[in-house]
Amino acid sequence: MTGNENRTGCNPQDIGALMQRFNRRRALKGLGWSAVALSSWAPWCGCSKPAVTAPARAQITTTVSMVTDLVKRVAGDRCLIQGLMGPGVDPHLYKATAGDVIALQKADITFYVGLHLEGKMQDNFEKMSQSGRKVRAITSAIPKERLLKPAEFEGNFDPHVWFDVELWSLCLKPVAEALSELAPEAAAYFQQNANAALKSFETLHSWAKAKAAELPENRRILVTSHDAYNYFGRAYGFQVVALQGISTVTEASLADLTRLVDFIKARRIPSIFVESSVPRNTIDRISHDAGVRVGGELFSDAMGTPGQMENGYDLGTYDGMIRHNLTTIVEGLK
Repeated sequence: MTGNENRTGCNPQDIGALMQRFNRRRALKGLGWSAVALSSWAPWCGCSKPAVTAPARAQITTTVSMVTDLVKRVAGDRCLIQGLMGPGVDPHLYKATAGDVIALQKADITFYVGLHLEGKMQDNFEKMSQSGRKVRAITSAIPKERLLKPAEFEGNFDPHVWFDVELWSLCLKPVAEALSELAPEAAAYFQQNANAALKSFETLHSWAKAKAAELPENRRILVTSHDAYNYFGRAYGFQVVALQGISTVTEASLADLTRLVDFIKARRIPSIFVESSVPRNTIDRISHDAGVRVGGELFSDAMGTPGQMENGYDLGTYDGMIRHNLTTIVEGLK
C-alpha cells in the first residue's frame, strides 16, 4: 500500500471529489445520508461492495413435542428450534443427556410445559432462570382456577393441559411475547402466526366437541395406562379411569389391577387403550383378565413421528394427534 491509498484501495483525492459531488447532490435534492448514495461510491472508486448477510436466527430449545409444535407455529422460519424429547419419550422419566445440556446452553431461550411435567428437569430450568438464562414455562399464562388438582396428584396441578385444546391455546400468548422480546423486529410476524394458530385451535376444539358427541354420555368412559386425560375428560365429557397416577415412575399394584378389572366388567366397557409413551404390558394383562379388547394406541405425553399417518392424520402434529386420539376413542367405544 502506498502513501496515496487508504485501506479501501481508493485514492484520497478521489474520495474528496466524491464527497463534494455527493454534498452538491444532497443540497440540490434535500436528501440526507442514504444507503443508496453510499453504495454508489463503489463503482466510482473501485471499492468492493460489502457483503450482505441475513440476520442470525434465534436458537430455541423446547422439551416435549407438543411444546415444539406450538413454538414452531409462532416462530415460523425466523428461529432454529431443537426439541429435546421426541416420539415415544416419557417426560416423567426423562433425564437430560450431554447433548441436551449443550443445546440448553446454546439456546437463546428454552420453552417447557412446567407444572412439573418435565420431572427431574424442572429444577434445572429454575436454576437457569435464576442465573439469568431465558426460560419460559408456557403454562404460566393459564389462570390457576382453570388448572386441575386431582386428589391423587398429592397437591400438584395436572400438567397435561394440551388435551383441552381451548386451554392449550392460552399458551400461545407467552410464546409470542417471549419471541418478540428476543427479536423485536419480528414481533408483528410472531403475533400474526399466533393469531393464525389460535383460529386453528378454535376449529380443532369445535371438531373435538362434535366428535365426542357421537358417543352417548354413558359410553364415554376412557380407561388408559396413566392419568393423563383429566383435562380431556373435562373438556369433552368423558369419565377417565387410569391404572397409574400422574407419573409413570411407580408401577401399579396388584390391588390396582384387580380394582380396574372389576370396574371394567361392572360397567361393561368394550375397549381400553394403550399409550405410545407407556409400556403396554399391564394394559394387555387387564385386557385379558377383563375380557375386553385394546381399542388402539393413544398419544399422551409425546406426539408421533412427523409424517406418520393414522386415520388420515399426521401423528407428528398437534392437530393430527388430537384428531387421531378422539377418532380412536370414539370408534373403540361405539
